[in-house]
Amino acid sequence: MSQPKFVLLTGASGVVGTALRPALAHHRVISLTHRAKIDSESVIGDVTQPFLGLDELTYQRLVSQVDTVVHCAAKTDFGAGADAAHQLNVVGTKRVLEFAADAQARVIYVSTAFVARSELTRSAQGLTSEGAARPENYLDSKREAEELLRGSEVPVVIARPSVVVGDSVTGAMAHFQGVHLVAAGILRSKFPLLPFAAEELVDVIPQDLLAAGLRALVDADVRGGEYWLTAGPHALTSRRFVDQCVAVAEESGIDVTPPRLVSPDMVDRLIRPVLTDVLPPPARKQFDDLLAMGALFAGAEPFPTSFGALPGNSAALTLPSAEWFESAFRTSVRFFARTKRLVPAAAAGATV
Repeated sequence: MSQPKFVLLTGASGVVGTALRPALAHHRVISLTHRAKIDSESVIGDVTQPFLGLDELTYQRLVSQVDTVVHCAAKTDFGAGADAAHQLNVVGTKRVLEFAADAQARVIYVSTAFVARSELTRSAQGLTSEGAARPENYLDSKREAEELLRGSEVPVVIARPSVVVGDSVTGAMAHFQGVHLVAAGILRSKFPLLPFAAEELVDVIPQDLLAAGLRALVDADVRGGEYWLTAGPHALTSRRFVDQCVAVAEESGIDVTPPRLVSPDMVDRLIRPVLTDVLPPPARKQFDDLLAMGALFAGAEPFPTSFGALPGNSAALTLPSAEWFESAFRTSVRFFARTKRLVPAAAAGATV
């Protein structure tokens, strides 16, 4: 067991923070939340404000105690706009660094593996979109935040997870992600096609595996470096992604018509021009949002992965098999389907 740390956790009520809190139970964790306390060890603040939006007494108390900041707070919504992404992801990181400097603490920053794919966005390729999704705003803000971190004199560790999905055992998570909306479209036979080539790698990481990786970085007192918390070569292919959704539908008694998988390039050249004339504006925007997401996977190499090379000796830190990742994703889809009442009541009671 490592020496207990005094951790300030930002974004404690989000997807990553919610999964990480129990994983850090052997440390003293203060959760920084924006709207409401989530436990007796919470403080309410705002990472975009000077002194993290805390009163002077609370700020100075934390400065005197905290030795590790795990910075999970982020604007991850692709449709939030450039200003909102910059404010939380860049300005918020700047404020966290100021706190860490005052506290002489290290920072473990939760970034995203997709910073490696900024050149794949539709805007980077000079392509237009009617949709609300602008991944470039999110990725630009995360890259800028990483630059701030690397330029700081504060000890900084950068963790880059891929797409976070539910717990590998229960499927549960605090908030659903864009990938779940794609799963919902498949379960509802809403998509006749998806803008993904069949063998593209869709890298998802269950939140409990991500939490185990972050815990290892906290436990080992790592004070520098970049770690990729991804499935890497064991990521699902687009075809297997669809297959897992179809498997959940079949076991749940949902009649589903699987979508056809088509590369984004072919969609842009042959299909989108036709759909522009026949789809109403709301449907066109939804379709373009799918294209924006699909572009981030088109022709991309597998992400690196640090599982198997993280500090510590826990077996949880080895890279699970491709079959394990498939099963974990299927569990996440199953939980989503039940939570959103997509599963008939009789099937929900019978399915295990």
